[in-house]
This record gives sequence, structure tokens and C-alpha cells, in this order.
Amino acid sequence: MSRVEEITREIDRLQAELDAETARRACDGCFRMKGGKPHFDAQTKAEHRKHKVTLRELRHRTPIGQLLTGPVIFSLIVPFVIIDLWVTLYMWICFPVYGIPLVRRSAFVKIDRHLLAYLNVFQKIYCAYCGYCNGVVAYVREVAGRTEAFWCPIKHATKVAGAHPRYAGFLDYGDGKDYIARLDASRERLKDAGPE
Repeated sequence: MSRVEEITREIDRLQAELDAETARRACDGCFRMKGGKPHFDAQTKAEHRKHKVTLRELRHRTPIGQLLTGPVIFSLIVPFVIIDLWVTLYMWICFPVYGIPLVRRSAFVKIDRHLLAYLNVFQKIYCAYCGYCNGVVAYVREVAGRTEAFWCPIKHATKVAGAHPRYAGFLDYGDGKDYIARLDASRERLKDAGPE
């Protein structure tokens, strides 16, 4: 095992540990997951409602520039929906042909903040929108990362900011030794990819 693979495994182990600790500490147990959705106890819901900002208060606290940019922000819904649908269609058509496991979209697109009683209707809409858009970006990144690992698992000549998790295992730039065999190995590793 190479040093890069060792470091990658350690990062994965630490990420799993961080995820477990974050889940354990989430709201100090103020909600439970039932049927895939968070449910709050009555006491927590009542406490949340005390912190809800009215629409009038929100409007007075929000600078006019932020209010005016709202339509620009929400105009992005069109390209996000198109890319979401197009990437999903691409994946359903191509991944089975390549032998790449499908990506479970629901692992990335999470819309649950609207269930928080301390948010008013506009805050809930913004939170649902942000959850959707950022989820689509993460989902598309995973689909694109699997595609790159299948077709061209070669690192770039210079550092890539925000590279997907599979990138660390790609072949070094300019290292053409046994390229085809190593390309086949990269494709074989994809068969073990989980839904996320």
C-alpha cells in the first residue's frame, strides 16, 4: 500500500469518526429519527417556537440589498433542476453500461430544515432551496468523480482545489508506466463504490 493510500484511509477513518461524533452531539438528543425524518419532542418544539423571528422582524433586520438579490438567488433554480435531471438521466443510462454502481441521490440532497419550528416561512424556503442546491452540487460531484475515475483517473499537473475523494488515488501526472493495467484497476475499484 502506498503512502497516499495510507493517508487516504486515515482521512476516511477520521471522517467516519467525525460524522459519528457530530451525529451523537446533534442538538444533544433533542430529536429522534423516525421513518427517515427528524422528530422533536413537544418540549423542544415549544422552545423552538419561542425563538422564531416574525416576518416583520425579519424584514426590518434584513438589509435592502439582501432583499433585492433574492430574485437573482432563486433564478438559479432553473439550471439546478436541469443539471439534476440531466445528470440523473446520464447516470441511469451510462453507469450500468460501464459497470459503475449508481449514486443514491437521496444521500446527497437533504431537505429537512423546513421542519424546524424556529424558522419562519421565508427562512424555511431559503433553507429548503440551499439544501437542494448544495445537495445537487454534491450529488453531481460524486457522479462526475465516478465518471472521471472510470475514464481518466490521472491527476492534473498542478494542485486541484476541492478535488473529490477518489482523486487522491488517481495516477500521477506523467506516470505512463502500466497505464492500461492501472486504468483497469481504477475501474475495478469503482465496482465496490457505495451509493454515497
